[in-house]
Formats: sequence, C-alpha cells, structure tokens
Amino acid sequence: MQRYDWLQEIRRLDPERDFLRIYRITATHEFPWDITRALELAIYRTYAVPRIGRLLAETAELTRRTQKRYDDTALLLDAVLEHGFDGADGRTAIRRMNQMHRSYDIGNDDMRYVLSTFVVVPQRWIDQYGWRRLSAHEKRAIAAYYRTLGRHMGITEIPQTFEDFVRFLDAYEAAHFGWDEGARKVSDATLDLMAGWYGPLAPLVRGASMALLDDTLLDAFRYERPHPTVRTAVRGALRLRAKTVRLLPPRRRPHYARQNPEIKGYPNGFRVAELGTFPAAPRAGGCPLPHTDGPAPR
Repeated sequence: MQRYDWLQEIRRLDPERDFLRIYRITATHEFPWDITRALELAIYRTYAVPRIGRLLAETAELTRRTQKRYDDTALLLDAVLEHGFDGADGRTAIRRMNQMHRSYDIGNDDMRYVLSTFVVVPQRWIDQYGWRRLSAHEKRAIAAYYRTLGRHMGITEIPQTFEDFVRFLDAYEAAHFGWDEGARKVSDATLDLMAGWYGPLAPLVRGASMALLDDTLLDAFRYERPHPTVRTAVRGALRLRAKTVRLLPPRRRPHYARQNPEIKGYPNGFRVAELGTFPAAPRAGGCPLPHTDGPAPR
C-alpha cells in the first residue's frame, strides 16, 4: 500500500451511503491517535457550558470515578464505530447510553451541541495537527455518521450538513460558554487524569494540555493563559509529529479506541452491556453524551 491509498478508497465511496466505512477508515487507519485526542477535547469542551458542567459535577462521575467514566465513554462510542448501528454490540452500546441518559435531565439543545463537538472538533484538530487535512468526502461522511447516531439517541433538529454543524457549534459556544465552579472541578479532574497517565511527566503534560486550549475555554474555566512560547512549542511539536507520520507507511490493520493504553479499567476485557452506570432512579445530573427519552434500537 502507498501512503494515500486509503484516501483514494474514500474518494471512491459515497459519503452519504458509505459513511460508516469512510469514518472507520478515517478513525482507525488514517488518524487513530488524532481522533482519540480530538474526541477527548470535544467532550472536554462541553464542560464549559455551565448547565452541562454543573450537572456533571453533581453526579461526581467525572470527579470521583474519572478513569472509569473516560473508559466507558470511549468504549461505548468505539463499539458503535467498530460494530455499526446494526451489529449486536453497536446496538447494545446505544441501548446502554440511552438507558443511562434517561436518568438525567439534559435539554435537546445541549444534546445537539455535544453531538456537534464530535463532528467539528476532530476536523479542526486534524486540519491543524494531522498528517493531512480531512477531505470533503470525510467531512460529509462524519456528519452523516453522527446524524445517524443522533437519531438513534432521540436527538431532534440535528444539523444536516457539516457546515450546519460548524455554524451551530460556534453559535452555541458564543452564547453559552461561561464560568461555573462545578464545571471547573470537572475540568481539573479531567486534566489531572490525562496528565497522570504519564507519571513523573504529569506537570509537563498538564502544561502542554493547557497550551492546546483556546482562549474561550481558558476564560470559561478561569485558567491563566499559557505563555506564548509554550503554546508555540507545544503546537510546533504536534506539527512536527504530523510531518513524521506523513512519512510512515499506511496502517493496514484498524486501530480502535479499545486498544489505546489510556483505557486502564478493564485489563481482563469487558462486556459492552456492563459498561457505564446503572442509576437506580432518575435524578438530577448529566453526562457529556447526548441522551434520549425514546426507545433504544432493537
């Protein structure tokens, strides 16, 4: 295989009909590391909406059980990507998310916003730090993939095109980003978790993570802005990585999130049906994923 063979295959496919195949290639062959980082950032951005961040703090899922919440979120989303909307594990993952999220009170607008982050943030990350930019086919396919996921989760008024997702996300953040003490606690816990993966390098990794946040996020959480030289160094390092990856041969085997070293809570494997939380009854709270009050796919 040559370096751009996967992209050539993507361009032969129909982004509206073959969106699952295209997104799998993009996420598991072309950009597995970048998609992981971008989805982490996508979920993190949602904390800056005070209504979401406050509810997340009240549940304590992301402050007391941060690693488990990270693992379960990644694995449930990954199961849908790997097994599809009609596969047994894909249906189970959607059912699990729906069962969990019925216990929390999140409005449809917030659900649409979270869904939009999964579409827009990876594109922006890859265009900045990926070894190539996303093609128009990939952007259309990613939008179609998450439209489908959103419908399975009962979200209404979903943006229809990639450009619609971008406009909705930007407008929503401009209108709703703001300070909340609980959201700041959730943010701190998430940054501590990710930095903690690197042992003695944790302070350096946390500083690098902060350097990747835009000013709107930093201001919402009332973090000090990193020194410009730190930002330049961190972003330059990621662009250098991209140039190195461009020289590598294409990935022949798919790499799914379940294979990532950051997934630490299931050393002996897992069952999709047992992932996530099992609230006894509806209560105030929230989560970084959309939910539905409608029936789960069968």
